[in-house]
This record gives sequence, C-alpha cells and structure tokens, in this order.
Amino acid sequence: MKKIVFSTLLSCSISFSFAQTLFTYGNKAVDKEEFLRAYNKNKNPNEDKEKALKEYLELYTRFKLKVRAAMDMKLDTLPQLVSDLQNFRSQVDETYMNNDDALNVLIDEAFEHSLKDLHVIHFFTPVNSNTSAADSAKAVKAMQEVSSSLQSGNNDYNKIAADATAKFTTVKASDIGYITAFTVPYDYEKIIYGLKNGEACKPYTAKNGIHIFKVVGERNAMGKWRIAQILIAIPPGGEENVKQSAHKADSVYALLKAGADFGEMAKEFSDDKLTYMSAGQMPEFTTGKFDQAFEEQVFKLTKDEEISKPFQTPYGFHIVKRIAVIPVVTNKNDATNRYEIKQKIMQDSRVNAAKESFTAAVVKQIGYKRTPQVKDAELFRYADSVAANPAINGNKEYPISNKIIFTGNKSNVKGKDWLNFIKEYKSNPEIYKGESNRALLDKFVTVQSLAYYKNNLDEYNPEFKHQMEEFREGNLLFEVMERKVWSSASSDTVGLLKYYNEHKGKYLWNASGDVIIFSCTNKKAAEAAVAALNNGKPWKKIAEESNMTIQADSGRYEIAQMGLAEGVKATAGLITPVMVNPSDGSAGFIKIVKLHPANEQRTFEEARGLVINDYQTVLEEKWVEELKKKYPVKVDEAVFQSLLK
Repeated sequence: MKKIVFSTLLSCSISFSFAQTLFTYGNKAVDKEEFLRAYNKNKNPNEDKEKALKEYLELYTRFKLKVRAAMDMKLDTLPQLVSDLQNFRSQVDETYMNNDDALNVLIDEAFEHSLKDLHVIHFFTPVNSNTSAADSAKAVKAMQEVSSSLQSGNNDYNKIAADATAKFTTVKASDIGYITAFTVPYDYEKIIYGLKNGEACKPYTAKNGIHIFKVVGERNAMGKWRIAQILIAIPPGGEENVKQSAHKADSVYALLKAGADFGEMAKEFSDDKLTYMSAGQMPEFTTGKFDQAFEEQVFKLTKDEEISKPFQTPYGFHIVKRIAVIPVVTNKNDATNRYEIKQKIMQDSRVNAAKESFTAAVVKQIGYKRTPQVKDAELFRYADSVAANPAINGNKEYPISNKIIFTGNKSNVKGKDWLNFIKEYKSNPEIYKGESNRALLDKFVTVQSLAYYKNNLDEYNPEFKHQMEEFREGNLLFEVMERKVWSSASSDTVGLLKYYNEHKGKYLWNASGDVIIFSCTNKKAAEAAVAALNNGKPWKKIAEESNMTIQADSGRYEIAQMGLAEGVKATAGLITPVMVNPSDGSAGFIKIVKLHPANEQRTFEEARGLVINDYQTVLEEKWVEELKKKYPVKVDEAVFQSLLK
C-alpha cells in the first residue's frame, strides 16, 4: 500500500501563478499546467479521456490535501526530510549542468554509430612534445607515404608500413577488428564513422602521434551479448603445455556435452579468476570490448545456451556459453536507449564539447563584470602572497578581501572569494598547471558563474525546480501517510480485530496447502536437499546440517502463489523441480505437505496483513473527508472542460 501510493504520486509538481486555475483547496490553487504535467506522467491508456481525467483529478486533489496537511504539521522542517532533500539535490543537480541541445546532437550521433559495426585497419607512428623537429618531419612524411599508398589501392598493409618504416621512421599497421560506438576514443570514432567502406582517412595528428584509419568492412551491429566462459590458461613452458591445456579443455567440453552444469564446471576448472565463482558469467559487452579472435568465435553462437567448442586465443583455451543477446535498438526515439547513451556520453570525452557550450552560456547569463575598485595588479599581487604560504595566509584579511571585484546580474564577488580560489587551486598539483594569474582570473569567473548557477538552479531550470518539488512533496506524502494511516492501522490491534470480526467473509482461503520452501545457495545444494527429503530426512535437520547452504521454512500458501509449472497439479507430497536463478546461481523448490480446500476461514493472524491493508483504506478515507472539510475543494468546470479538447 505504501509503495503504491508513493510511486504513483511522486510525479506531482508545482504550479505557475499566471496559469489557469483548475481547482483550489482552501486558500491554495493548482493550475491547469501543473495538473497536466502530473497527469501525462502517470496516465494509463484509456479510451474514455473524460473518465480518466476525472479519476486522476480526484487522485490528485487527495494528494494535494495530504501534502497540505503535512505542511501544516511542519513535517517539511524535520531534519531527516531536510537532509533527504539536500542529498537528492546533490544527486541530480549535476545532470542539469549541461547543454541539452548539444547533448541531444551527441546522442543522435552515437545512436547512428551504434547501428553498424566497422572493421578498421590502423596505421600509427609516435610523435609527442619531446620529439625533435627532424623526427617529427620524418613521421609526417612517413604517414603521407602511407596515405598515398592506400589511395592508390594498395591493400598489403604490413608491406605499406614496412616500406614507410624503412624510408622514414617506425610505422605500425594493425587490424583492430570491428568497432562500434564508444569502442575507441571519440576523436577516432568520429573520423572512422565518417568514412565509407574501403576508404582511408587523411593523416590525423593526436597528442600521442599520427594516425590513419581505413574501413575495410561493415556489418549490422551485433548488439549486447551476455556469455559465460571457462578459460583454461596455458602455463609457460613450450608446446607440451599447450597440448596439455588443449587436452584439458577438450575433456571439460566432453563433460559439458554429456550434461555437466556449465557453472559448476567453471567453478572447478576455469582459470578466469574474475568469473569462475559466478558460474563463468562475464559482464555484458558489445563489439570491440574483447580480443578480435575471441569475439569472432563468440559471435558464431547462434542461439542461447549454445556452447562453443574449445578455441585458442593468446589468453588460453576458451569454452563459451551464449546466455542472451539483446539486439541493437533501431528506434531513435526509444527513451530507455537514449538514456543509456546519454549516461555513456556523460562518462566519455565527447561530453566536453557540450560542457564547453553550456559553460559559455552560463558565464554569459550570470554576467559578471569587473569593477574599478580593485586593479588587476592588486588582485595578482595578493594572489601571489596567498599562494606563497597558504597555511599562514589562509584566514588573513587583505585590503581587497571585502571589496567587490565583480558584479553580476544577481550576485557580487569579493576579493576574498578570489583569494580563496587561488589558495585552493594553486595548492592542488593535480589541477594547477602553472597558469598565469591572468588566465586564472578568467577561470575564476567561470568557476564562480557555474557555482552560482548550480546553487540557484531552481531559478534557471524549470525542470529541475519541478523535480525538486516532486521529491519534496513525495517525501511529505510518505511521512504524513506513515503518521496518519499506516502506523495507526498497524498498531491499532483493537480496531483491526473489530474490523476483522465485522468482515470475516472477506478473509477466506482459496485452495491452498501447507508447504516447505527451500532456498539454496546453488543447484547442487538444492538437489542434495531433494534427495535427503526423498530419503525421509526431516526438513529442519536438512537445513541445520547444511552449513548455511540450505534454508527452509514452512507456511500455508494458496496454490496460485506456489508458482507451479503449467500442467503440474498440486498434490500432497509433491516436490517441485529445482528452479535456478540465472543472476546468482541460487536455487530453490517447494514440498507440498498437505492440501486444503477452498473457502476455509482465515484466522485473524492468518489474515492480519490483508486486514491491515483494508483497515488502512478505511482510516485514509476518513482522514481525507476531514481534510476536504478543512480545505474545501472547488473545481473550475470550464477549465476542466478545456482539458478534454
């Protein structure tokens, strides 16, 4: 009950005073836009729009009444709720510190790249800031020659690299296999996906050297793969060890073909220390995550649960089981996929372009301007003094400390803000790179602008304001419901018992049974428990002697709750097949001890949870009626009718 109410109404939000008022409650008003924003987030498909709107209007007015009651009780001042709101703000505010338009362009681009995998040949020669001018010139000439050879149609990539190396400087050619979005650095990805199949780019100079990429193949994207592997490593020592590892891999494969459990085989034989204890399951991956030879073998698996024959890579011999493949999303507007892409972008270098655009807009919007009160020479002189000995000068007052050095549209910046920035920035070797005071003054303006914008997001971003209000009101709703309904109902034993006795007919058992539920750490433990039960061992003793690998409990459940497989009939003594949870390898089953016919009366204790739920509804209805008298609700019918158009 709690979760249903909380999750359903969490999306409610605030109103604009200038909009059309849809309804009032007491001296508070809710406008049409606020209501529609909440309705559109929570509506269910319904052919009768008027009915759906009326039902939600009733739900929404009840919500606002409860939040109003919470405010009158000053629950918004509770330290825990204040802390929760601040913590929530700190979790979400960073997501609003970006340029949505620029981000959407990046999302669209990444989506297009994700639709196909490209096979890439890579040429590279190292050049960096320490490379001499003469050697840099050789590197440029070498890559120009590589480019010319590729343009002429030469496809002997190793010979192209060798010839350029012999004439100028070291050039390496490598087949990096197929890539997809986010596989390689963004600068490289953008170049590669701008090429046609068979086309090579012009030499591209990066910080680490000069690159040339050529696309030699393309295919539809392979999607996301979930697999498990058993790795048989090859010990150092020559060909004999390779043969022994190959023989071991073949033996394990034979056991698997004979029906051995893949997870158990991984735990016993796999040398992959990261996955052997999780039944060999590897993290979900896309094209370009692993070695090309490994991926080629994996992608040959055509159906779930299929197991590959052992194959060799530089890491050893692999046996791979395909668990699931999630095809690439082809709908550009799929909300879940766009969200996932956005999260990847936020962790990728490509987000910098969007951040730079956003930062420039914020600096312009905040509008800090230098005042004539303090000259630049003074700012820089005292900055040097603070930086020379920050421990001594940390709290020292300077002549510029309380003088306004920048004025903004809504805030001013003082000299002490500048000096504190200098102290923190120059004392941090990870960020301070020897910039001049002049350059740091520009950075200071940017930092101050972003800080002010972030601290006042409510003023600048309506969506952020709505989200904060949704969270605040949702928390208030939960707190007031806990105090006025949920806790009251749970603790009122006399009221619960009275309600039960007055409505006994509601609390009857459907066809049910006394069952023992077994929860085991793995399939092997579950099968051992089944065998012990069949041998007549008491279920409590089975659990007690299992060293915590088996847990068991008894209870009465309706047959519909037992999760029996289709076609399986509930009978006394039935032990259900062992079910394995694929996410963690845990397993379980139930034993039906005794069956009961339908319509037997539940005792008060057996029905207590159901009674509490119903009694909560009674208390809630009574409370809402009181609130409606205290804060009369009046709906503007003309505005409501406009919602139907």
